[in-house]
Amino acid sequence: MSKETKAYAASSKEADLEPFEINRRKPTAEDVEIEILYCGVCHSDLHQVRNDWKNSKYPVVPGHEIIGKVVSVGENVENFKANDLVGVGCMVDSCQTCSACEDDLEQYCENGAVMTYNGPDKHLDGHTFGGYSEKIVVDQNFVLHIPPNLDPKAAAPLLCAGITTWSPLSHWNVKKGDKVGVIGLGGLGHMGIKFAHAMGAHTVMITTSPNKSEDAKKLGADEVLISKDEQQMKEHAGSFDFLLNTIPVGHDMNPYVSLLKRDATMVLVGAVEPLESLHGGGIIMGRKRIAGSMIGGIKETQEMLDFCGENDVVSEIEMINIQNINEAYDRLVKSDVKYRFVIDMQSLKDS
Repeated sequence: MSKETKAYAASSKEADLEPFEINRRKPTAEDVEIEILYCGVCHSDLHQVRNDWKNSKYPVVPGHEIIGKVVSVGENVENFKANDLVGVGCMVDSCQTCSACEDDLEQYCENGAVMTYNGPDKHLDGHTFGGYSEKIVVDQNFVLHIPPNLDPKAAAPLLCAGITTWSPLSHWNVKKGDKVGVIGLGGLGHMGIKFAHAMGAHTVMITTSPNKSEDAKKLGADEVLISKDEQQMKEHAGSFDFLLNTIPVGHDMNPYVSLLKRDATMVLVGAVEPLESLHGGGIIMGRKRIAGSMIGGIKETQEMLDFCGENDVVSEIEMINIQNINEAYDRLVKSDVKYRFVIDMQSLKDS
């Protein structure tokens, strides 16, 4: 059985998001049924709606930064109860048996993690629908506890922007006293600054735009490095323990490689597309590393949320109603948001 649920969907890559009704499965014994209160707007939502990655399945109901309230739980669910404040991120299932899943790295599931939207729906066939909707039903293993002291609206982007930046900082053991550079100040970059600062690192915002300096320091940056300034780049050469590169498009990485210390690492989290040529000498002369990272697994995501609760870390957001989502997408293309849109899903219920 399934239940009809209000949502917003795009019917093609040329179409605006419009009101749409979807089916949600009746909760199984392992499921948590969630009333969605807030949903963040990720750049991935825009890419999927407009088929930028050539893998979209229509209708697309985006949304994978979900904060909600538990409505009901299945008989085998032990860790959640009605009225709990919970979150759902980018995944709603995985095989649970491969080596990645056994290592709590479901995002790298060898049989393919099931994404919150546009993934295969094994319950209703077709594909999964995301958080631009009234409710969602999710396997208990992919539901997260939201610390009660966090503003739930501002916590929504932690489920993607937060974990995408937390995971590499955590995996590469960024610690107090490290010099960490965050390259690019957007939805991801602003969370990178907040996390690195909260971890006790000497945090440097690296940007091409001098006009972002004031914002960067308000977010927790100790310094701002203008990457177009050759003299500044020379002064910082060979001094960084870690670089978090959040630039979302192809770019020249060579200038950033020169900033790394010997044996230091730059991790890419933004550019899911071809990059410009890299000069091998830059990494060979210094045994430097360039790596990639995506979101974290469920265990790591909960650790990130708990850290946020302990350190009062949330995203900088602008609230919108669902009826304004297409305008928000147009502004997202222009980088006209500081730093994440979050949809008040009451606007969908009231429509």
